[in-house]
This record gives sequence, C-alpha cells and structure tokens, in this order.
Amino acid sequence: MTEETLLLIDDDITLLELLSDHLASAGYSVSVAGNGPTGLQLAEEQQTSLIIIDVMMPGMDGWEVCRRLRERSKVPIIMLTAKSEEVNKLHGFRLGVDDYVTKPFSFAELTARIGALLNRSRASGDVKSVISSGDLQIDFDQRRVSIDDQIIEFTPTEYRMLECLARSEGRTVPTESILKFVWGSEYAGEVAHVKHYIWSLRKKIEVDPGDPQHILTERGFGYRFE
Repeated sequence: MTEETLLLIDDDITLLELLSDHLASAGYSVSVAGNGPTGLQLAEEQQTSLIIIDVMMPGMDGWEVCRRLRERSKVPIIMLTAKSEEVNKLHGFRLGVDDYVTKPFSFAELTARIGALLNRSRASGDVKSVISSGDLQIDFDQRRVSIDDQIIEFTPTEYRMLECLARSEGRTVPTESILKFVWGSEYAGEVAHVKHYIWSLRKKIEVDPGDPQHILTERGFGYRFE
C-alpha cells in the first residue's frame, strides 16, 4: 500500500469527490481544494507527493497555480485540461508541468499516470539533471534544450521522446519502450510514430540528420542517445 499524498485542485466538487474516493481506494492519501488559493495553501502546509490541477478554474486558473508552485517546489504536477492543442501543452511544460490528462478521462488512466510519474520522481535522484554533448545541452529540471546556448523549441511529444532517450544515455531503448513512455501502452506496435518523431528530433539537434551523432539507430531493436 502506497503512502504518497496527493493534492487535487479543481472547482468541480463532484469530480473532486469521485476522484478522491477512487484514489483513496487505490491506496493514496488524498487532499482536495476547490480553488487555486486554497490549493496553494494546502501545498504549503502539507507534505505532498504529487499535485493534480485543473486548468480552467475561475479566479486563479491552473496555469497561475502551477507557476506559483514552481517558484518554491519541484513536486510532480499533472494538469487536467479540456484543451488538447499542442501549443497549450507546450505552455504548460514551460511552466514545469510533468504530464497532462485531457478531459474526459478514465480514472484508471489517471491512476496509471500518477503511478508512472511517482516512479520516475523516486528514481530522479539517480538521474543527471543536465546532459551535455558537444554544443547540445539538455536541462531536465528546466525542460530546456539548447545548442550553442540557443534555445531549441520542441512540441511536447518531441520533448518526451528526447527525454526518454537522453535519460537512458548510452543505452539502447527498445522501440516499444519509447512508444509506452511517450504515448502509452495502447499504442503498442505503432512503430511509424517513433520513426516520424525520431526524424523530427534529428532535424532539430543534428548537424546532419542523415548522419546523426546524438540519436543513433540500433536496427531491429531501437534507438540510443550519445
């Protein structure tokens, strides 16, 4: 039974009640807040393992809550949003959001994402916060990638793929593992997704995408970040 404490911040009281009951049955200790200011106060007062925030709230919206949290904490954050456009997600990742769940969602999906994010958070102490390779630098804490100190813009999907590979620096990552990390287990077998985004990443970080030095292919198995 896990002992992690979750904080839910959402103005939908019915959703808060149902979701908190579900997460409690999954073994989590759950606190709830019906608005941003109350959520920030609870985050300050208690030890929280992960925070789930709804984007669209009256008064102080989820973006502002996230921004203020990131001024003082690296606690994992999942945003609940009805907006699925990549530009909105990219805005959130720049603020420090760790993952997204788009409404409507299943409680099982959210619970799985919570577990995966907490597992990554526990292991983060064994992972470098910054990786440098020549002129390329990846700062995981800031979610920032630069070449010659010039920031490179990525979509959320591109960044998650790069993170998946870079956090396994020097080790080949199977294609199926990349799919699961970036898109979820329901996308098993969709290797075309991986190939498309690998090429997209190479165009952004390689001097010659046709002769890559950072993202290498292990034919028949997967990809390796050097």
